[in-house]
Amino acid sequence: MNYHVIYDGNCNLCVSLVQVLENLDQGKLFDYISMQEADALRNFGVTPEDCEMGMILIDAKSPQRRWQGSDAAEEIGRLLPVSDVFVSAYRALPGLKWMGDRVYEQVRDHRYTLFGKRTSTYKSAYPLGCGASSTGKS
Repeated sequence: MNYHVIYDGNCNLCVSLVQVLENLDQGKLFDYISMQEADALRNFGVTPEDCEMGMILIDAKSPQRRWQGSDAAEEIGRLLPVSDVFVSAYRALPGLKWMGDRVYEQVRDHRYTLFGKRTSTYKSAYPLGCGASSTGKS
């Protein structure tokens, strides 16, 4: 894996987006850790308070390189071959990044009200350290 995606495994929207990403990537670039996996998060120095600020993307080769919230979503999009051009356009249009950040914050803060909360935490098909890039789905 090249990147670790930390997501809310209890959020219906978050899980749906992770599942789309899993299908697109097939474990080649990303593995996944839910925010509910406190032990795994401690290994990265990520606290529950950090998780309250939104999804986190960590570069596996340089763990000090991280993105959070809408910046993480943009970086994931930039890393995917088909969406890089859209992320570049989004970043280039004046005011759009600012507006996107505000929308992300509102969705983040009201995700359970807007999209519902799962009764059990979603476990990714490509968990941390799965090595799926050479073995397929685990």
